[in-house]
Amino acid sequence: MWLTTLYEHPFPALQWGTVLGASLVAAFWDLRSRRIPNLLTGPLLLCGWCESAWLCGGHGLLDSFVATILLAAPFVILFVFAGGGAGDAKLMGALGSWLGVVSGIAVLLAVCLCGMVIAVAFAVSKRRLGPVLANISGAFLALLQPVFGHGKLRDAVRLMPGAAEGQKMPYGPAIFAGTALAAGSLWMWKCA
Repeated sequence: MWLTTLYEHPFPALQWGTVLGASLVAAFWDLRSRRIPNLLTGPLLLCGWCESAWLCGGHGLLDSFVATILLAAPFVILFVFAGGGAGDAKLMGALGSWLGVVSGIAVLLAVCLCGMVIAVAFAVSKRRLGPVLANISGAFLALLQPVFGHGKLRDAVRLMPGAAEGQKMPYGPAIFAGTALAAGSLWMWKCA
């Protein structure tokens, strides 16, 4: 099945070493300059697609491409509607190109979990926990309205807190922490 083509990667040290190394570099870069450069994400993305096609053929390339879209999509939505960083979306897509769908989903979930924990800690350190929790609950309720038939998506977008009301924090460290958490969890699960 094409979804599991890269799950049993022939060189897992290369695969995970690349994504961990790249996400660590991105985290440091993001902390220093508040951006993740295209100089890192572009070659990482292209090399991931090439590596997938070389090792696993067309199925590997398809798995890599789907994972790229899957991992980048939530961050593209955050960029468009909530003022998130475009570099975060590009980095997640590039990591997906190396990981494939199965490992990519694990990384996406771990990055989201680490991002929430780091965001709450960041909010506490800036004494903005109350407004941040209000923005999160407002966004969550706004997005639930179209799901339950009480409005359209464009109405929900208008109800969401604006980017100016949000908390700005570098997300690169959360991406690295989530990638490391997923790598460790998948390794322990596979060894068990």
